[in-house]
Amino acid sequence: MSRFRLYPTPAQEAALLEHCKHARYVWNLALEQWSMWTRGQRPTPGFAAQCRQLTEARAAFDWLRAGSQTVQQQALRDFQQAVKNFFGGTHRRPSWRKAGHREGFRIVGLQASRVAKRNRKWAEVNVPKVGWVRLRLSRAVPDAKSYRITRDRAHRWHIAFTAIPQPIPAPGTGEVVGVDRGITVSAALSTGELLTCPGLSDRERDRLKRLQRRLARCRRGSNRRRRTKDAIAKLHARARDRRKDWVEKISTDLARRFDLIRVEDLRVMQMTRRPKPIPDHDRPGAYLPNRRRAKAGLSRGILANGWGEMVVRLQHKAIGRVEKVKSAYTSQTCSACGYCAPENRKSQAIFRCVACGHLANADVNAAVNIAAGRAVSARQETPPRVSPKREPQHATSA
Repeated sequence: MSRFRLYPTPAQEAALLEHCKHARYVWNLALEQWSMWTRGQRPTPGFAAQCRQLTEARAAFDWLRAGSQTVQQQALRDFQQAVKNFFGGTHRRPSWRKAGHREGFRIVGLQASRVAKRNRKWAEVNVPKVGWVRLRLSRAVPDAKSYRITRDRAHRWHIAFTAIPQPIPAPGTGEVVGVDRGITVSAALSTGELLTCPGLSDRERDRLKRLQRRLARCRRGSNRRRRTKDAIAKLHARARDRRKDWVEKISTDLARRFDLIRVEDLRVMQMTRRPKPIPDHDRPGAYLPNRRRAKAGLSRGILANGWGEMVVRLQHKAIGRVEKVKSAYTSQTCSACGYCAPENRKSQAIFRCVACGHLANADVNAAVNIAAGRAVSARQETPPRVSPKREPQHATSA
């Protein structure tokens, strides 16, 4: 998708918020109907039946009739597609939409192509029942048949046109690169490059801590609490924008420089889930420690370094040129002789093979193993532990 920043007037912003409210209301009603189904009952209403129900609701309620029928019907169509994706196993279960979270709506059809360029920096898009809204031209507007307008928690409006960009062609040099993702070093390449995802500065992190402490003291529903939440949202949006910009630049650079890109096969979604509570059988109603705080810090580090976003963008830009390698023992295997032992990893950054004495950066050593396809399975293909006194065994690349 090609996303642009929208700059609506105060009156247009109020109309856009009404569209978001109507889309959220229709989505939640459809989700409620779908969630009430139980085994043995008739199927829940489909898209055609829900559209007829929407027509009856618009005739009965003036506030719903004042909104755009295109926005409301598209919310129903989006929900049906979300249900199909859920049963197809590609997406999560559809969830409820809340005011202030995931605000947005989608426009499909001829209305989505009404974009007029005013000058080199600005253009306008015609939104139903809102009018011409200005957008900043950061790139050329693609020819799309639909777009989605969203508002983030920092109260910024964006428009995303649905268009599939052309993939980046391979350079044809035959070079292969391995990418090892980490917390301290966001991405280590087999070429020896260490890449770090930019985040908040020390001054911004200190301000974030002060705002979070102030938020804990604010009374719920007060204006002071609202202003504090807005200030926190702006800092998080700033960090998110920097991470996205870094991911786009790094993924484009890798797709242009290398023919084959190998990464670890990591399940980022499962790795960042909240740990399940452990019931204490000796004390009914009580729970055992599950290291929730430590797990939360690790999850924040994984998400802040853009592990999942990088691989997704690489797969979009370098179609068919991204391979996932098993991550087992890549950080403990020597890239020079193939000896695998936990003692090789001296610290987070130092790798020294106890068999051949090879010294390298630990993340770069893992990236070289990934580039060579030397990752092994933790069950059956684990290489034998070679004594340092014996002649080291050289691993063959997979």
